[in-house]
Amino acid sequence: MLNRIVLIGRLTKDPELRYTVNGIGVASFTLAVDRNRKNQQGEKETDFINIVAWRGLGENCANYLKKGKLAAVDGRLQIRNYEDKEGIRRTITEVVADDVRFLSPKEDSASYGSGYSSEGSYKAEAQTPLSEDELPMTDDDLPF
Repeated sequence: MLNRIVLIGRLTKDPELRYTVNGIGVASFTLAVDRNRKNQQGEKETDFINIVAWRGLGENCANYLKKGKLAAVDGRLQIRNYEDKEGIRRTITEVVADDVRFLSPKEDSASYGSGYSSEGSYKAEAQTPLSEDELPMTDDDLPF
């Protein structure tokens, strides 16, 4: 069996961070993901997909992602049911993130070179940006 989803989109609002009674962090946010094709009227269509990120990954998402930022999410589809306060059965479809990549440029130059991981660790290396002459690559390293 295989249950894997990879998405790239923009956040529709800032992530919401909550904690379980056991102190485990969980962040939820929505990604706006454009479809590849336009509809019959020639308009671009967008899907709004709910994302859930647990533990340190969720805390990093809440701390460093903001509305409008571009992110890549690698995870699995989860469909769950519950009864609301009125006793009506509800179904929720969401993606549980295993990895989230922050694709928008960093706004704070002091955090240039920082790294984020799905294990929830954050390592910041205060570096100054490299000039084109200092980049550690040659033309042979480029994929195009």
